[in-house]
Amino acid sequence: MKNNWSNTEANKYIKKYRALGHSKDMALRVYTTRLLGRNSELVLHGGGNTSVKTSIKDIDGKNYDVLCVKGSGWDMAEIEPAGLPAVKLNPLLALKNKKYLSDENMVAYQKRNLIDIKSPNPSVETFLHAFLPFKFVDHTHSDAIMNVTNRSNGKDLCKKIFGSKVSIVPYVMPGFGLAQKINEVYSKNPNINCLILLNHGIFTFDNDAKKSYDLMIKYVSIAEKAVKKIKRKKIKQIKKYNTKFKAYEIAPILRGLLSENKDQKFILNYRSNKTLNYFINGKEVKRYSSIGTATPDHVIRVKPFPLVITPKRNSSIEDFKKLAEKSFKDYRKKYVKYFDSNRKKVKGKKTMLDTSPRVILVQNVGLFSVGDSINASKIAGDLTETNAKVISSVEETTKYKFIPEKDLFDVEYWSLEQAKIKKAKKILQGNVVVITGGFGAIGSETYKLFKSYGAEIVLLDYNEKKVKEMQSKIKDLCLHCDVRNKNSVRKAFKIISEKYGGVDILISNAGTAIGGSIAEVDDRILRESFEDNFFSHQNCASETIKIMKKQNTQGCLLFNISKQSVNPGKNFGPYGLPKTALLSLCKQYAVDYGSLGIRSNGVNADRIRSGLLNDGMIKSRAKAREVSTDEYMRGNLLLNEVKAEDVAKAFFHLAISKKTTGAVLTVDGGNIAASLR
Repeated sequence: MKNNWSNTEANKYIKKYRALGHSKDMALRVYTTRLLGRNSELVLHGGGNTSVKTSIKDIDGKNYDVLCVKGSGWDMAEIEPAGLPAVKLNPLLALKNKKYLSDENMVAYQKRNLIDIKSPNPSVETFLHAFLPFKFVDHTHSDAIMNVTNRSNGKDLCKKIFGSKVSIVPYVMPGFGLAQKINEVYSKNPNINCLILLNHGIFTFDNDAKKSYDLMIKYVSIAEKAVKKIKRKKIKQIKKYNTKFKAYEIAPILRGLLSENKDQKFILNYRSNKTLNYFINGKEVKRYSSIGTATPDHVIRVKPFPLVITPKRNSSIEDFKKLAEKSFKDYRKKYVKYFDSNRKKVKGKKTMLDTSPRVILVQNVGLFSVGDSINASKIAGDLTETNAKVISSVEETTKYKFIPEKDLFDVEYWSLEQAKIKKAKKILQGNVVVITGGFGAIGSETYKLFKSYGAEIVLLDYNEKKVKEMQSKIKDLCLHCDVRNKNSVRKAFKIISEKYGGVDILISNAGTAIGGSIAEVDDRILRESFEDNFFSHQNCASETIKIMKKQNTQGCLLFNISKQSVNPGKNFGPYGLPKTALLSLCKQYAVDYGSLGIRSNGVNADRIRSGLLNDGMIKSRAKAREVSTDEYMRGNLLLNEVKAEDVAKAFFHLAISKKTTGAVLTVDGGNIAASLR
């Protein structure tokens, strides 16, 4: 493994953080933590921690010896001093000889001894860091170390390759018990500079930041070289064959089956690559993928075993659906059995988590990772790729071996681990929302509002340059799509199904304002307006319905209609006529698909500053009415200008109104002439 230490960079960190009032030790702690955290073969999604022992002056003016240890919620790759909360060291050391400390009391004790009570919770391995008598302590879940330890002869292999400066520690669940064990091991051999924790990870330590980091790279490199020397034999693979479906076609089926009730929504993330497929397409994948994860804390993201589906040669989408339904049923039974058999072996009452898999391996297709958000789904995918790499490598040389199932259960149902991922769910969390005309005034406000309520957003827009620009600014998916073109729409929704698993809410917002006297308007212009303002909506709604039917988890269509549909304006027929047709389309979808729980509603808005109603058009209309532009925009019963954010709110309320369909919500400040009759 490459050593990325740079004296130049280290000095930059020292200079930068000294200017911010931090010590050299803290600056170097931040630097080496980032070096470790930015290497995915060492640290992945919270799998590791670091610390530094130093002194800090508290508000009382006294200097305290402290342990600054990685805090909950901080990413090692981007850590700042604030992510290394200071805990008074002496109170921690005072418990060195204590025989037992419950998890709850451990956490409370650590919090109680924080210098700043507002700091994040210190790591569950805080006591371990404290008990090791070194200024700098580094901990990672190195892939190479897991490759060495997670095998039947792992302990013996470790003793053979690492030498006398390394102690090998049997698996102990993280927490105070592990800290005690480490203290015992170190007391017997105080000359060590490294600890290999079987089936867990590696600790290195020194009074110098660089030396501790160097030791990490040294021992990981030894593990890498040792693994390469072992004679290998490729994992036996199933025969490659063709199916009559693609990933984007089956993703909505899988997504629907994941939901144990209509309100439960999951996000899928599909990926396929050479390394991953080698693992997935192994003949014995059901065996080796169910033994355990690369390191125990992965289980809280990916569960103890995946769902494996093996479609038959030339199987159709219908064949796959039947197979998937049976596979899910079998998986849930297996998980319930796993829970029931292990809950009796552990202390305290345990409430079963949902029985849905977080990893779905479809042979000859790829991986579908699962989460309640796209971020959680991607994390599950990243961890699965790491597990696949480690397990495959071990299986090429011997049989993969991990901790007993009961120990893995302990971690999965450990409150301290569950706390890492449990957050208050927002009302639209798990929902995939597609917004057309995504970069216009209404589209932008709708995006912000729905995002604030936890939805995963896909923005579709015709402006390809704008799509590229926005994609560089936001994490949500931005796609170039000509909603007038069926093929362009199909392509976009295929991508959406692959990236997220499906669609829950369509906000069909795109359109163009076209004027002209109806008897004199060119047929071409009129037809273009129907393409822009009617068929574009039909194209998107039709594709959405196909996906929603596969999901079978209900859904919602929302259309941006217009007051022109009920109150035609003079010389605005080319725009108003397709909008009138759109109003009927909205109601037709409500009629045709209501029995599937799919709702269809519209928003009837008027005088919204946007690409449709631009400054030039506002001036023209105000002049024609002999009023100011401000008076024109406030020309309603409430005498208040209606804004894009008001339309966004209307979309939101219709989206969450589970028993409303075939309705049109008017947002115009009051206009009797434009009210629905």
